[in-house]
This record gives sequence, structure tokens and C-alpha cells, in this order.
Amino acid sequence: MRERPPFKTLFAVPLHCEGCINSVKNALSRVEGILNVNCYLEQQLIEVEGTAAPSKISASLRETGKDCILRGSGSPNSAAVCILEAHAPNLENTVRGLARLVEVGPDFTIVDISLKGLKPGIYQASIQQNGDISRGAASTGGVWEEDTRGNEARGKLGQVQVSNEGSGSIILDASIAIWELIGRSMVISPSAELLHQDDEATLVGVIARSAGVWENDKIVCSCSGKTVWEERVEQTGKGML
Repeated sequence: MRERPPFKTLFAVPLHCEGCINSVKNALSRVEGILNVNCYLEQQLIEVEGTAAPSKISASLRETGKDCILRGSGSPNSAAVCILEAHAPNLENTVRGLARLVEVGPDFTIVDISLKGLKPGIYQASIQQNGDISRGAASTGGVWEEDTRGNEARGKLGQVQVSNEGSGSIILDASIAIWELIGRSMVISPSAELLHQDDEATLVGVIARSAGVWENDKIVCSCSGKTVWEERVEQTGKGML
């Protein structure tokens, strides 16, 4: 396994005073892989450098009692995100997972997957050939490069263990570049062979490019007029992690 190079991640966090900053720094000091933390009180931003996955940093920040919003990861054109949803009919809060992807070196991408609201068990994570999710996983074209590489297909990412509480997470290192993934889809399925378009245990989403560090300075959405924190409340209400 290759050594993971350090990269930067930027979070918006409600910071009101130096006490908030000290609380955040103390929490992050206990996260393995974090090398440096810079806090910007006026902008209410925290920049973290190291090898720790974004989900680990987010969880540590929330343990302080503060919410956080990821505003960027890695260098320009090196990050992507995938919102994972169930496509079975008549479901509420279909969002069941989130995958964050950060390219930290040549053909070296971290895949950070978090799931919730699923039945316990082992789930297969894979990159699919295309981004057509009109019929759920059934229209995504199969596993990326499976036909040409067989069991070595780069699209087969690995397995995620979902606990009895319905949550699961995994952090994978993949020999993939971000540009190869944009517009494809990701599928999380309880079966590596059969993908069912109406199976509520199968999740699917399109991989989209996301901002690098300091590339996203949006405070208010130009479409809705809502602040990023108002959008955050709305998203969490829909099941977003």
C-alpha cells in the first residue's frame, strides 16, 4: 500500500471566540493523521492539513457540539462528491450516504464513504460505467472496466460493513484519477452480482466535481437566496450526512 500524501481540507464552522478555536484545536489534535490546523475566526473557517479523511475530521468537529460544512478539499480539479440515494418507490428521505473523493497524488485518490439508514450487512461499493441513474443502478452500465480487467476492474472499490444501527463507513485508497470519474456513477449494493432498480438497499449517485481548498467562497446561494447554513439545515432534514 502506498503512503498517503498529506492534503488540505477546508470547513466552515461556527466560531465565536478564542475559546471556540481552542475547543476545535483540542478535538482535532486527537485525530490521527492531522498535521496542522489553521483557524480563521473572522471568516469562520478551519483549514486542516494531513492524511485524515474528511469524514473523520467532520465527526471530530461535531463532537465539540458544532456543526460543520466541508468547503473544499485538495488542490483545484482534484476533488469530487457523490450523494448516494435509494431509488425504490415510495421512500422518504432517500439520501442514505455520501462519498467524498480527493486525489492526493498521481492516480492516487482517497474514497471516503459514509452510509446510514441501511439494513445491517456487507455492501459492495463500485464505480459504474456511466452516470445514467434514471432507473437506479440498473441503468448505470455495469462496473467500470470490468469487461477489460476482469477481477482487477478499478471500478470495484471494496466492501462496507453496515452495523446493527444501520450506519457504516470506509476509507479506501484507489489507483484512480478524479478526471476519470466525473460524470460516472457510484453504486452501493448488498449484492456484487445483482443490481435491482427498486431495491431500497441499493444506493446510487452521480459523481460530480467539487471545490478545492479556497475555491468555494459562496455564503448565500444565488438560486435560493439561502445561506450555506440554512441550506445545511434543509439538507440534513432530507437525510444528508
